[in-house]
Amino acid sequence: MSHRRIPKRKAILAGAGAVGIVAAAILLPQANASQDGAGEQAGSPRKMSAASATELLQRLGKQLGDSYGGAYYDAGRQQLVVNVVGDGDKVDAEVRKAGAVARRVENSLPALASAMDSLRAKATVPGTAWAVDPRTNQVIVTADRTVTGERWDEVEGAVRALGDGVARIQKSKGEFKPFIEGGDAIFGGGSRCSLGFNVTTQDGRPGFLTAGHCGVAVEQWSEQQNGDPIGTVQEAVFPGEGDFALVTYDDPNTDAPSAVDVGENIVEIARASEAAVGQQVFRMGSTTGLRDGQVTGLDATVNYPEGTVSGLIQTNVCAEPGDSGGALFTREGDAIGLTSGGSGNCTSGGETFFQPVTTALSAVGAQIGAGDGGAGEGGAGDGADGGAGEGGAEEGADGGAEEGADGGVGDGGAEDGAGDGAGDGGAGQGEGVGDGGADDGGAGHGEVGEGGDGNNVG
Repeated sequence: MSHRRIPKRKAILAGAGAVGIVAAAILLPQANASQDGAGEQAGSPRKMSAASATELLQRLGKQLGDSYGGAYYDAGRQQLVVNVVGDGDKVDAEVRKAGAVARRVENSLPALASAMDSLRAKATVPGTAWAVDPRTNQVIVTADRTVTGERWDEVEGAVRALGDGVARIQKSKGEFKPFIEGGDAIFGGGSRCSLGFNVTTQDGRPGFLTAGHCGVAVEQWSEQQNGDPIGTVQEAVFPGEGDFALVTYDDPNTDAPSAVDVGENIVEIARASEAAVGQQVFRMGSTTGLRDGQVTGLDATVNYPEGTVSGLIQTNVCAEPGDSGGALFTREGDAIGLTSGGSGNCTSGGETFFQPVTTALSAVGAQIGAGDGGAGEGGAGDGADGGAGEGGAEEGADGGAEEGADGGVGDGGAEDGAGDGAGDGGAGQGEGVGDGGADDGGAGHGEVGEGGDGNNVG
């Protein structure tokens, strides 16, 4: 992912294009990827993009109150499915009038939030994570391979105490650890992390977001191993209520384009948006290149060995040591998240967690790029300049999806994008991850890339 051109990255990704072929092809603009529901009857479910669904949900969810049981995006049908609790036909009608699908469930969102509060009090065990899954209308609790014996009994007991149908526990083969590095490599103090998204700070200076565990570990970052510093950490949160850091470029005249490099092409990043369960997303990292998957949970809590981190996005997008800080984004050019950590690898899969970009921007007082497409509340209009906040018009999200898709893979057309995106789109499995190997799924202390690029922080 390139925001500043970092020559080192090309060496790291050399010969690794095949890994990103599938994701690069999917990332290309798709016909009818966003529909405005033209020709459909009023009150019937209408097709919409994931961005439109997120915009709609931000308004609709608040209107439903305690009858709201969460929602998710059905990518296959291109519809927003809204969970409704109780027997209120009026609520169902309100959902249908908005163009979404009403689905009757048992657990309200406040009830599921209360269940997660109970888990925080009774099951905060390193190696566990939980998030609301609106598709099952439950809290999904995941325990990694380190949770055994009495610790497993503790977590299982906390889940059972919530009652039938509220939460479900599952095992993960890997181990929850922060994934360090990813995207364009940045180096500091013998460690290597990843540049996430370029931003503009409150005082107009250029900077970038990266993972908080990187910002906590090292204060100054450079483009090359043992190189001169290019940026200094201003704020960093980890562990706690997030995993994000703001780094400002030491040179205020630094060219910091708002884009993600997916190989020979780029995806222009126009705005920051909230994630939606079921939404297709893409991640770029220097270890595993371009990968795609779906959002599987929101407001996730992860109990890393270093401490508990809350408010994350849970996905099934694979990642490995070296991918931390890298950008999670959509084909329409929406900045969604920053790679935090997870379990597994890109061979066996696993869970990966991301810091929401909107939360990070709000906390540090910055905007994506030059600030034209921030995550504020007033975005509307054609979508390209409109934010993903509560005031964003639905048509604006649709327009942003279409316009972002049309230009999302840079100057290359659809055919060129497929070929070029594959060229440098991913790092092959041959790239070593050192002592924290892929089979273990841990962040380890291995070296990535050309052998001497530095130790992982985690």
